[in-house]
Amino acid sequence: MKRRILLIVTIVLMTIRVFAQQDVIKPYLSVQELPDLIKCLPAPPAFNSPEFAYDVQRYQWGKIQRLDPERAAIAKRDAVWSYAALFAEFNIPFGMVISKTETPEIWKLLETSLTTTDPMRVEPKAYYHRLRPFEMYDEHLLSPETEVEVRGEGSYPSGHTTRGWLTALLLAEINPARADTIFARGWMYGESRVIEGAHWQSDVDASRVAASIGYAALQTSPAFREQMEKAKAEFVKKTEGKK
Repeated sequence: MKRRILLIVTIVLMTIRVFAQQDVIKPYLSVQELPDLIKCLPAPPAFNSPEFAYDVQRYQWGKIQRLDPERAAIAKRDAVWSYAALFAEFNIPFGMVISKTETPEIWKLLETSLTTTDPMRVEPKAYYHRLRPFEMYDEHLLSPETEVEVRGEGSYPSGHTTRGWLTALLLAEINPARADTIFARGWMYGESRVIEGAHWQSDVDASRVAASIGYAALQTSPAFREQMEKAKAEFVKKTEGKK
């Protein structure tokens, strides 16, 4: 009986280990191989600068946008911190449902690319430790349920915006015919962070540049280029006969 229990436990542990290994995403580049955003990007605007005055104006603009139920709903969806939620927002602009089952090669490219570049934001967030708009004004986010996650984390740069713009860059390379709608949605994704009250406009602006820096770095990885070609081939195969 003991032997049987031991065998069952061993099998369960081995199964867990296999699934855990399958879920591990190997980045295309290490953190050390990525550009240092502290060196690449300027510091966030000083509180007494004209640039920060514009940040304040845009924060007020964002609060006005919340009065539009449709735009507010989009901003709330964009606040969800998950790859699945992000990629789903590009289904219509991209012209195809993006999922692990429907488009596994495209999904793998996006997921691995973002996993690779996500760490770029960590050091500058800690280094500048910029106060977020809703914290400065002691107000609530449009999505107050996310306040615990972001409070005290640092506002510069915006992880959401970096993810959104990088996703747009990747999808536009796969489907250049729809680049205009893809980039329009990517731009809106960044604006949602201002509407949320989670980021200043200058955070968003710098983060689009950060995403472009990450995208350029990815081009140096043979594994990335190989997966990009697989994603393009999958897209072509899925769209054959639909034109």
